[in-house]
Amino acid sequence: MTESNQHEDVQEAVRDAVDSGSDIYQRVKDITLKALTARQLDMENITKVADAVAKGIGDAMGNQGEYSREAFAQAVSALDDALAKAAEASKLAIQEAASKVSDYSQYDVNKATDDIQRLEELFLDTVKRIAKDGNQIVTDIVNDFSTHARQSGTAVGEQASIAMDALKDLPKISTGALISSTVAATTALAEIGSGILAGIAESLRSSQTKK
Repeated sequence: MTESNQHEDVQEAVRDAVDSGSDIYQRVKDITLKALTARQLDMENITKVADAVAKGIGDAMGNQGEYSREAFAQAVSALDDALAKAAEASKLAIQEAASKVSDYSQYDVNKATDDIQRLEELFLDTVKRIAKDGNQIVTDIVNDFSTHARQSGTAVGEQASIAMDALKDLPKISTGALISSTVAATTALAEIGSGILAGIAESLRSSQTKK
């Protein structure tokens, strides 16, 4: 499946989940985590998946009527929590990479750390775009959520903060410890993160099944 088709499928699946009005949070979270782990966990993939999820939410909002605010809250919370898990996975990938100083440069680690810090703003910007194609009711719902989220914080923002605290004391990697291709190192880091996130997602699914 091409990347474009994958994101179209994500958009459609999210739209259907929100349209159903049933178990919206869990379904959207599962869809998002599955999409995030389908490719390497880098900012390009995360941005595209978040955008596809947001478009799916936006597509469905017009069909929710009086339940639109609750449906939106569940769907967006699912995206927020999925991105928080991505931040956690990225932190664990960085910690693993830092223990292999011969394979990664400080640049690779710093870039990955910077990406974690950007996740909350990515989430808020993505959600805000839902209002652009919606009616006034949707716009009001999105704006109310965005204002509250910026004041009260988000799950991904909280997890990013936890990650930064955990990473601040990592030993610096020697500038001489470079592999031949920075692109290869960054890709490897993203692949580690994807594998870790897949494990987290599977653990969440297992615990959900046992309930």
